[in-house]
Amino acid sequence: MEASDLTILLILEVIMAKVLVTGGAGFIGSNLVDALIEKNHEVAVVDNLSTGRQENLNPQAHFYKIDITDQEPLSEVFAKEKPEIIFHLGAQASVNTSVENPALDISVNVIGTVNLLELCRQHNIKKIIFSSTGGAIYGDQAPRPTNETAEQLPATPYGMDKLAAEKYINFYQNNYDLKPVILRYANVYGPRQNPHGEAGVIAIFTDRMLKNTPYNLYGDGEQTRDFVFVGDVVRANLAALEYNKTGIFNIGSGRETSVNQVIELLQKYSGSSLPPTKMPAKLEQRNSCLDSSLAQEKLNWQPSADIEEGLKKTIEFYKNSLK
Repeated sequence: MEASDLTILLILEVIMAKVLVTGGAGFIGSNLVDALIEKNHEVAVVDNLSTGRQENLNPQAHFYKIDITDQEPLSEVFAKEKPEIIFHLGAQASVNTSVENPALDISVNVIGTVNLLELCRQHNIKKIIFSSTGGAIYGDQAPRPTNETAEQLPATPYGMDKLAAEKYINFYQNNYDLKPVILRYANVYGPRQNPHGEAGVIAIFTDRMLKNTPYNLYGDGEQTRDFVFVGDVVRANLAALEYNKTGIFNIGSGRETSVNQVIELLQKYSGSSLPPTKMPAKLEQRNSCLDSSLAQEKLNWQPSADIEEGLKKTIEFYKNSLK
């Protein structure tokens, strides 16, 4: 055997799994794809680029511009790529859009998920890691920080549809031996979040402050969120990949931060003094904060970036993007 042949064999040996990532050109998905490829996984990406971006795509991933609601071309990808593991991040991610257009939210977040589950059944794929939501599923009445056993009373179509998707996953688990890991995210922020298409006040505020253009504050700004850095969310997905059981896990920082505090910190680290434009409050959850101790116990995961560190990294990314 020649040295070149041996090198090829060694490269093949360290490719650990064939992975399909839906939403892999989006904010969280593209960061995850980079991490998976860095760990020598073979990755295929499905994304319709409605909010994802071409420039986010890792050139080593096999890319398919497909909508998860379109089952026939999605089935062709499964047949061609033969994935062993699915990371399902493709979603309609805006709470406001879900309120304005519930039918769209159902189409993407419920029907799109069922399409994937049915293809998992047809192709005998046993593991799926599903990106769900934390605060939007539990609702305002939940004790904080909220753990996974809290009652689920979502107040918006986005939360309702993510919960419905979880229930369909549970159905396929019980009837078709699917092995799911469900990750309920807090409010994820960080590099590559789209300030024009995806949910996320931090991306919107950062973009506007650096461009010195107006931005809106809805309500009094005292509504709180659990902001978790995208790098920590990526690590949670990698931990779920290694986890050989099933489960539902909150993924958050465990810390409440108000929107007013976010504005203050962004002004401090960006050097902007631009104040927000006050607007009437929207239909939204008032407070949310997740207890991620179960993920720490079972997945050996915990957040590493506090809000100040994460905001600095986020601002630096957007500054470089503007250059």
